Amino acid sequence: MDARAAALALLAWYAEAGADEAIGHEPIDRFANPRVVPAVPLAATAPPSARRRRPAGRSRSARPMPAEGSIAAARSAALAARSLEELRAALLDFDGCALKVTATNTVFADGVAGAPVMIVGEAPGADEDRAGKPFVGLSGQLLDRMLASIGLDRRRNVYISNVLPWRPPGNRNPTEGEMGACLAFIQRHIELAAPRVLVVVGGTSAKALLDRREGITRLRGRWFDWQGPSGGAVVPALATYHPAYLLRSPAQKASAWKDLLALKRWLTEAGIDLAAGVE
Repeated sequence: MDARAAALALLAWYAEAGADEAIGHEPIDRFANPRVVPAVPLAATAPPSARRRRPAGRSRSARPMPAEGSIAAARSAALAARSLEELRAALLDFDGCALKVTATNTVFADGVAGAPVMIVGEAPGADEDRAGKPFVGLSGQLLDRMLASIGLDRRRNVYISNVLPWRPPGNRNPTEGEMGACLAFIQRHIELAAPRVLVVVGGTSAKALLDRREGITRLRGRWFDWQGPSGGAVVPALATYHPAYLLRSPAQKASAWKDLLALKRWLTEAGIDLAAGVE
């Protein structure tokens, strides 16, 4: 392996481990003799100019509330929202999930609000965290191609969001507490978006939204009835593989294609004109 290939392999390994952000312009030799740093009293604080700037969508409070309190607060804030704009504002003001502290952006949604098809993924990745939009990386590009194969387009007739609006560090699996703190927001999000059909991609989102314990392999290709906590209209929901999983397991694309055909068939039978878009 030449030097360039080795460097690229090392960079890919760092990205897989979650080290995808540079924190300095110069490398630090950790094996050099450490310089003596004078002790600083515990009560001392940095001047305002040296304090870390808050990322977009993060409130001033950096300490999340206890799990039970955060879930109750999330439910209250989500149910109080009467529009997608109000829900977005409530999410930006919410401090009950620790993921918000480490995320760069709050990833709310992309696509056309009011579209007949709503897709809900799991959580933002590094690309999504930087852009502030869901499904913009490699998995998002694959998702766009999959949708286009049956006449769907996020610019015309698809609305997209995630169960989690903040990226877990290193793309790790979210904890139960983190999921619980965010679940009420995505449930209200679906209610306010009012899609004709819901597509749930990935095992994490399928288990959370459909309240199931099976893995995505058993859930994919099946239809479920989804209803929000407000007791509104029942929305048919189809579970399928996450595009990121398909990138790692291309042999499963055939199953995902069957799911897309099932979605297309449902849209046709429901009389939804995809060419018309959303006005």
